[in-house]
Amino acid sequence: MTATTSTTTVPRGLTLARVLVFLRDYAVLILLGILILVLAIASPSFFTFANLLNIANQNVPLALIAVAGTFVIISGAFDLSTAAIYAVGSVSAAWVAVESGNITLALIAPIVIGVVLGIVNGLAVTVLRVHSFLATLATSLIYKAIAVLITGGALIQVTATGFSELGRGRIGGVFYSVIVLVLFVAVMWFLLKGTVFGRHVFAVGGNADAARLSGIRVDRVKVMVFALSGLAAGIAAAIGVSRIASGQPQAGAGLELSAIAAIILGGTSIYGGVGAVWRSLAGVFLIALIGNGFDILGFNPQIKDLVTGVIILAAVALAAAGTRRR
Repeated sequence: MTATTSTTTVPRGLTLARVLVFLRDYAVLILLGILILVLAIASPSFFTFANLLNIANQNVPLALIAVAGTFVIISGAFDLSTAAIYAVGSVSAAWVAVESGNITLALIAPIVIGVVLGIVNGLAVTVLRVHSFLATLATSLIYKAIAVLITGGALIQVTATGFSELGRGRIGGVFYSVIVLVLFVAVMWFLLKGTVFGRHVFAVGGNADAARLSGIRVDRVKVMVFALSGLAAGIAAAIGVSRIASGQPQAGAGLELSAIAAIILGGTSIYGGVGAVWRSLAGVFLIALIGNGFDILGFNPQIKDLVTGVIILAAVALAAAGTRRR
């Protein structure tokens, strides 16, 4: 079974279907290029190493979750619990740091918790046979409640020396968090494109029944993609809580929807079976540059969400149109 990163079966010649497929596959790169060009012309300070590094650093948690979430959506599922896992991870790290004083243990805790909660999501989907949308919506409520119970609804401040190093530290001028993101993307890229597991993810998302008949253990693949999603949310939580040196149950609110938006905007199909890690990464930075552009150009920030929403809606409509015309 062959892994697929884009639907390439298009008619010969310049037809509407072919144009739609091309736009669906590469619209994110075209928009990203146009936005970079406009912002570079509008502000000389935009296209500087410091500004681009700051944009990347600010969006590391979102990028981590979106990259791993790509596996979930390619497999034909959704994960609405990543923000809640992020919250549980954040407060757990802060609590462990305050109670034990062990910084290493505190920053490992959210990663382990993320994987465990991700596996719970996978089991809820595969064992209970509940649609992933509803299953992760329910678990997100449970996880948020756990985060509140850990903190009692209050903020946990961490003053231990070295706790903020992961989120704020640099090496050679580059944030540790950005280095973590680059390594994570490289691993996920290889996992999706260069391994049997990656091909199975595409197969499950393309046609789960056919994948099962061909011998693929569909349920195990689904549990693994949710575990990866939880892992990413845990790493993001470790970086996030380290950055602000405090854990709060509201941390990460909205991250799950932003991540899904970035994945879809990048061109990964919401119908499963099609997608790529680089697409989600491009989607994250497109959303980030829209926000950065509003700041640089002095536009009304209150309409930023409106513009972002319209672009996402257009991307989803384009994907649907391209699928119908295949």
